[in-house]
Amino acid sequence: MVDQPGDGEYPEHWEADVVLRDGGTAHLRPIHPSDADAVQAFHAGQSQNSIYMRFFAFKARLSSKELKRFTEVDYKDRVALVITFGGEILGIGRYDRLDDPLEAEVAFNIADAHQGRGIGSILLEHLATAAHENGIRRFSAEVLPENRKMLMVFADAGYDVKRHFDDGVVSLEFNIDPTEKSRAVMESREHRAEARSVRDLLAPSSIAVIGASRKWGTVGYQLLEHIIEGGFSGQVYAINPEALELAGMLSFGRISEVPEPVGLAVIAVPYEEVATVVDQCAAAGVKGLVIASAGFEDDGERGLARQRNLVRKARANGMRVIGPASLGIVNTHPDVSLNASMAPALPRRGGLGLFSQSAAIGVSLYAASHRRRLGLSTFLSAGNRADVSGNDMMQFWEDDADTTAVGLYLESIGNPRKFSRIARRLARTKPVVVAKSETMGLRLPPGHAVRTTQAPAGALDAMMRQAGVIRVETIEQLMDITQIVSGQPLPAGPGLAIFSNSLALGKVVADSAEAHGLTVDGIITDLDLDAGMSLALPALRRSLEDTLASDAVHAVVAALLPARGLTVDHIAEVLAECSAAAGKPVVAAFTGILDPSIYVEGMVGGEGQTVPCFSNAGAAVAALAAVVRYAEWVARDPGHFVQPDGCDPESARILLDQLLPGVHGEQLKSLEPASAAALLAHYGIAVLPSAGFDSEDEAVAAAGRLGWPVALKTTDPALRHRLDLGGVRLDIEDPDSLRRNIAQMRRSLAPYGSSALEVQSMAPVGQACTFRAIEDPLLGPVVSFGLAGDAVNLLDDWAHRVPPLSAADVKDFIRGPRAARKLFGYQGLPAVDLDALEEVAGRLAWMKDNHPEIALVEFNPVLCGTQGVSILAADIRIGNPAQRTDSARRAMLG
Repeated sequence: MVDQPGDGEYPEHWEADVVLRDGGTAHLRPIHPSDADAVQAFHAGQSQNSIYMRFFAFKARLSSKELKRFTEVDYKDRVALVITFGGEILGIGRYDRLDDPLEAEVAFNIADAHQGRGIGSILLEHLATAAHENGIRRFSAEVLPENRKMLMVFADAGYDVKRHFDDGVVSLEFNIDPTEKSRAVMESREHRAEARSVRDLLAPSSIAVIGASRKWGTVGYQLLEHIIEGGFSGQVYAINPEALELAGMLSFGRISEVPEPVGLAVIAVPYEEVATVVDQCAAAGVKGLVIASAGFEDDGERGLARQRNLVRKARANGMRVIGPASLGIVNTHPDVSLNASMAPALPRRGGLGLFSQSAAIGVSLYAASHRRRLGLSTFLSAGNRADVSGNDMMQFWEDDADTTAVGLYLESIGNPRKFSRIARRLARTKPVVVAKSETMGLRLPPGHAVRTTQAPAGALDAMMRQAGVIRVETIEQLMDITQIVSGQPLPAGPGLAIFSNSLALGKVVADSAEAHGLTVDGIITDLDLDAGMSLALPALRRSLEDTLASDAVHAVVAALLPARGLTVDHIAEVLAECSAAAGKPVVAAFTGILDPSIYVEGMVGGEGQTVPCFSNAGAAVAALAAVVRYAEWVARDPGHFVQPDGCDPESARILLDQLLPGVHGEQLKSLEPASAAALLAHYGIAVLPSAGFDSEDEAVAAAGRLGWPVALKTTDPALRHRLDLGGVRLDIEDPDSLRRNIAQMRRSLAPYGSSALEVQSMAPVGQACTFRAIEDPLLGPVVSFGLAGDAVNLLDDWAHRVPPLSAADVKDFIRGPRAARKLFGYQGLPAVDLDALEEVAGRLAWMKDNHPEIALVEFNPVLCGTQGVSILAADIRIGNPAQRTDSARRAMLG
């Protein structure tokens, strides 16, 4: 939680690095009085037509009065944003609040040379976010009818734009609250721009290796050698001020001496020289950087500051950065053939895309894929992940026809909400496998400058499951799964047939499969693989084809012991051919082979006919089970993110604005019951009424207003739900009984200290549940659900989700806790009203997603009966909202 700047104070949190439509980068920031000369230069560089379109008249220069008005703003009623490249202004967007405090007039001016790069759309998104922060809800604009480009900016933004023509001017008006359409437009533009920026890095027109060396074994020597020997299709330049010739070609002393524009600079210079080299690349117009140089992570806060500065400088000059401490990048497409990495050779071509962060993990990931004979489409090691991240790579992979599956090893995550949004979309068409440690998000690797999480354990994993991500813990598990999904069809269900030449082994595999949730349709063990190749292989083929033809069989595991006269490769070829013909996955486990020269871990078979193989059947079954779960996620209806009926986010926002004044910094404000009830009512959520009292007469009067019978409770948060400790008394039917119970409760609670009491309307009996929602600095909104009592208090049996939630997400959410089976009827009790419980979950998630000001919501208990639910208590705390990592504006984290 953070305080917002005061009136007239420069809003630094509005600054952002942005990716333009063509993949280039620029810097967006609020205007400042010191920009007067730059604004005048911008104006002077515009054509007469552009000036006329903006001002409805031609003016060669701006007057000093106009410059003062344009550059001196209060950042509240009058706001202006500029997008700059290398200090030059590319575009200006501004708004001025009108007499109606909820409306502002907006205007844009884009440099002639940079029109068509999406600058106007980005300015509109950021202006709308700033206006929203300042309480403005509508934009209006006046545009000349011949200014078609600006009219298209408004028309294509996804808002519901109303227009009318009057006195030769088109007047526009629209509400700036994000809509489903405006979010979709923003995400589509973001996707295209970021995918383009990564594509330019992975397929550059030319490469310069800065720090190239003739000294064998150095990083600069190896990078240059690998690029050349990998057969890179573009021009390669070696940069070293102390060498005239490197790798048989002319060397240049500085990047500025290269006669042609450089698409990608690979930097391998000492740590102290990196910043200077980045400045030189910016001046030379380089498009992108791979920084192999390390040392930033070892230099503490100074290293992080240097890292942030060089990324800021690179982005402001149109360059994206991979690294620092990057292992490099690989692109196996024959038109590129790029191996700008420390890997000694270009890997075999295939459909797997890989991403890692630290170089050490990158080496392990690359080596594991090489051992398994997995073909790669692309590989990127982000090192310290100062700029280009896994999110960027997923944007690229979504459109990359050469990539059929992706694997990422994450040591930190900077924007998990955006990760979830992109992964959910990507996983619909390509499997996404992610390996991460249990502590990711809780602490950071050296050199990584991102937020950490305070969310409950399991929330980050739950977010990944929501998005369809196959989550694993180790590189080996990642490879186990990717070797199946990168070249095999997805199973259509959990039905499994097991082939083995050992009945005992077949039964062991069947037990493992059932433990993983698979349905064993049959165990085929009548395989005589010792009959010789001419008899055994055709028999295996016939049996496998017959089994795969069954509609009940969706996949096959072949767990085989060594057989005389049969090689692993020949068996694998048969398995691969049958799998391809049936369109169903087949995996093999060759166990009991002692000869280390026989290859059994990875893709085995003939050229073009391989099958994923394992050295033990347990790993094969576990990997296949994960693929089955993913296939089920793909096949199910994902549902939609639909606002529940009766929700009024705008009224809730107005109420929160009234409640927040006086709340500063990390301070949280607990809402009084009346304010909490009013806020929840805007989302169709009702809390069972209660009333506090000081005297017995007040208690009796309150019970009369609420209606008999009533419950008597302490307000102590630790005791108010504890019937066993005397904190609750139920079904009190008359004044005399209420007076007696008040006296008895005060006596029984005396050992725990004195606390206030309250009476509450009686609720229908039901299963006690609890909901909780928080605002996390990393994940943003997190909602949690569990069955009240020991299940959550002692066993930590919670389900967690990260909004927004679709209808399918809500169903999974309620069914997530291990104790949730009690909701479906337990020990003769009837099932509860799941629809009503899901309704509460959906409304809570929608409210929390809309309002980061709500720091904490807790409903405890929620009684769920056979018809409806009753919320007995609600604790709501609010605070100053921090900027979420994924907001309604496009920006790169830095």
